[in-house]
Amino acid sequence: MSISRRSNGASSALQALASQVHPVFMLPPVACSWFGAFLAGETSLLVGLVHSVAIFSAVYTAHVKDGYVDFYGRGEDDDHPLTRRGCVLALVGATALFFACLAALWVLANPGGVALTLPTWFIGYFHAPQLDTNPVTATSGYPLGIALAIVGGSYVQAGALSPVAVAFAAVFLVLLSGVKVIDDAQDFEYDRSIQKRTVAVALGRERARTTAYALMALALVAVVAFALAAVFPPSTMLAVLGFAAVAVVARRADPELATMLLVRGSYVFLALLLFAVWFRPLS
Repeated sequence: MSISRRSNGASSALQALASQVHPVFMLPPVACSWFGAFLAGETSLLVGLVHSVAIFSAVYTAHVKDGYVDFYGRGEDDDHPLTRRGCVLALVGATALFFACLAALWVLANPGGVALTLPTWFIGYFHAPQLDTNPVTATSGYPLGIALAIVGGSYVQAGALSPVAVAFAAVFLVLLSGVKVIDDAQDFEYDRSIQKRTVAVALGRERARTTAYALMALALVAVVAFALAAVFPPSTMLAVLGFAAVAVVARRADPELATMLLVRGSYVFLALLLFAVWFRPLS
């Protein structure tokens, strides 16, 4: 039985497997793994690489499982590049790679880092259909994975739980939860028709929108507060200005355009935070 639904052959199989790599959503967790490593100070490139591959595997698992459920289970998607067998093989391969990375981290780093990384696979695998039907878990799953990537990336390097890493993880959890509410609002009509309770379905479009921007504002205020308390470098407030400018524009846009702007704004936010932590220009 073929892996690809398009055609047989190794090339088609590889293309089908590669189709589940979505850079827009996969790059931030991997980048946050390295961000956590930089927060730890002295960085082992090997340990950082193993941890980032583990995070990549967890997110890949989430995309394959989500696509499988949406196409073969719920009938939401019109098409899918992988056969049922292809989905199973992709899940088995990604899971095997993830746990191989955990074993390597146990040897190269510390058990604590393994414990902080392990939940990312469970979040990815059980996102659909278990977690994505509840307003809280549907919204916070991906942001929580990002937060764990930061904390885990720091812990495997330092062997200790860094207050700075935890603070940054909390900021991203709240900020990206707001972005996720806007993202989910794109499918408001369909989600409501199948009784899928996203925040938009549970609260209504306008209240969900207000909630989303309130969460993002709270995260930005937290960055300022941490900077004033000398937990974060002062230059992290530049990241606040960068994301706030994007959010102001996105506030007037429809959910699809707003999501595109906010996701890319979060890239800018992360880049500016990394610049602030690494170079400390205002310190």
